[in-house]
Amino acid sequence: MTPVGQAISDDTLDVLLACRPVYTRNQDVAAFELLLQGEHGNKSATLKELETSSPIILGNYNQVYQHGQTKRVPGFLKITDDVIFATALPDLPQKHYILEVGDDVLLTSERVERLRDMAKRGYRIALSSYDPDDVELDAMLDVAHIVKLDTRTMSDEQLRTAMTKLRMYGVETLADNLDSKARFTACLELGFTYYQGDFLSAPEPVKGKKISGNKVLLLELLSELQNPAASPLKLEEIALRDAKLTYRILKLVNSAAVSLHREVSSISHAIGLLGMKEIQRWASLFLIEGERGKPEELTRKMLVRGRMCEVLAEVCGNRNAADNFIVGLLSLLDAMMDISMEELMQQVPLNQDVKNALMNRAGDLGEVLNEVELYEKGAFSELKLVGSLPIYETAYRHSVAWARQAQQALTGED
Repeated sequence: MTPVGQAISDDTLDVLLACRPVYTRNQDVAAFELLLQGEHGNKSATLKELETSSPIILGNYNQVYQHGQTKRVPGFLKITDDVIFATALPDLPQKHYILEVGDDVLLTSERVERLRDMAKRGYRIALSSYDPDDVELDAMLDVAHIVKLDTRTMSDEQLRTAMTKLRMYGVETLADNLDSKARFTACLELGFTYYQGDFLSAPEPVKGKKISGNKVLLLELLSELQNPAASPLKLEEIALRDAKLTYRILKLVNSAAVSLHREVSSISHAIGLLGMKEIQRWASLFLIEGERGKPEELTRKMLVRGRMCEVLAEVCGNRNAADNFIVGLLSLLDAMMDISMEELMQQVPLNQDVKNALMNRAGDLGEVLNEVELYEKGAFSELKLVGSLPIYETAYRHSVAWARQAQQALTGED
């Protein structure tokens, strides 16, 4: 097992945990929904598991890098009767958690009163899957601070009716399960407070659009990096054609993001120290950044996905884990650039195994990418690549932290 793989296996929790972002109308991250699975495969963690996991959540999962700074955002945490009927309130900081009542919780008068008491003591309460026709839910509208509506099961007219009713109660509203930009825009017009779903990952291909600007040079650099006969001097010759690119590469390799302990004065020097695969990694990172109108969260998701693919491949003993990184990183390139994946693969000089994984989730590379996508969705019961499930959470946690560090390096934060 590689050193990274060993570190991962030595730092596991008893729960699986992934994060779904919750956005503002400007597509900034306002919060994360914490998808937890307890040790025994339960859909939610026990109170003890929540309290044990809380330091990890607060230290890793409620931080997001956007607009040039790292900030903390709250986490939506689904609760069960184990929490609702606990003899003492959970030891969870109120400002960092929003307690979400799922549609699997039977809202008896006793439960509503317990939730009301939690709200009085400073906890924010969220009600999910709200149905305006279910009058039994009205008792919760005086308790809840945020009400989630499932846009997959409700028409625009039903959403409009629900919003009219909810405004009377002064609660914040969250449009959940948005799977397209069109649906997001419709909910924007209805005035929702928050938005959640995979709409950022849905590409809107513009026919005939090409990769533009200095990214054409990056593609040439990537192509040369895949040439077995590539030399540091040849790569330096390509990079030197863009002074800004040369400066950024030198700045990055001297940054904490790559943990070098010596100054790097030239591209060929950097390649000699880091190796071709590491330079290939950063060239790929430059390729995904800076598309106009695209939220920072899309870049973050690509970074997390790329690093987690690489780490899982290393854990499994894959010698070409760098290819897994590229596959994960570029798996949302179509959404980032609004070019269909098929057209992108005609423009991007990658080997055929990488292309097959990106287009069809095929081969060993595609298998790892599929596992990471399942983990992101919280489909923990479908994971099968790694024998020890807790390793997935540690790999994900590591990737979240690495992505935050890489974002800081990409935006030039010192």
